[in-house]
Amino acid sequence: MLTALIHGFLLSFSLILPLGAQNVFIFNQGARSTHLTEALAAILAASLSDTLLICLAVGGVSLLILTFPWLVTSLFLVGILFLLFIGWKIWNDTPMNDDQLSGRLSAKRQVLFALSVSLLNPHAILDTVGVIGTNAIHYHGVNQWLFALACVSVSWIWFFSLAFAGHLTGKAAKNGPLLPLINKCSAVMIWGVALYLCWTLINS
Repeated sequence: MLTALIHGFLLSFSLILPLGAQNVFIFNQGARSTHLTEALAAILAASLSDTLLICLAVGGVSLLILTFPWLVTSLFLVGILFLLFIGWKIWNDTPMNDDQLSGRLSAKRQVLFALSVSLLNPHAILDTVGVIGTNAIHYHGVNQWLFALACVSVSWIWFFSLAFAGHLTGKAAKNGPLLPLINKCSAVMIWGVALYLCWTLINS
C-alpha cells in the first residue's frame, strides 16, 4: 500500500511540475485576486478536471485513446492551436489596478477557461493516459486506487499552492513591472510547449 502511495505521489508531482497552460492560468488567477477565494472557481475546476482524467486513466477507459492514431493526431492539432491562442491572450494581458477589478474573470469564465486548459491540453491528456494509466496497471484492487488517490491529491495540493503563490506575487508586485514580465515569460513558455507538440507530431 505504501509503495503505491509513494509511487503515485512522486510520479504525479513530476508530471505536474513543468509550467504549462494549466499551471500558468491558475498562477495568474491567484496573482490577479485580491483574496484567494476569488480564484477558487479556477482551482476547483482544474483540480476536478485532473481528478476525472486520472480516474479514467487508472480505470483503463482513457487508454482507448492511444488505440486510435487519428484521435491522438486530432488532439495534438487542437491542442497546438489552443496553446498558441492562450499564449497570445496571456502575452497581451495587462495587470489590473484597483479601478479595473470588475474586469476580473467571473467564476463561470474561470471554470470554462480552466476546463479548456485542462481537457483540451493534449500534453496533459497524454501524460495522464500514457504515463499514469500505464503505471497504474502494475497495481490491482485497493493498491491501484491508492495509487490514483495519491495522484489526485498531488493535483489538489499543487493547484491550491500555485494559486496561493500567485496571490502572494500579485500582492508584492501590485501595479509594478513584475506581473507584465511574468505574463510575457508565461506566454513564451506556452508557445514553447506548442512548438514541442508540433515537433512531436511531425516526428511521430
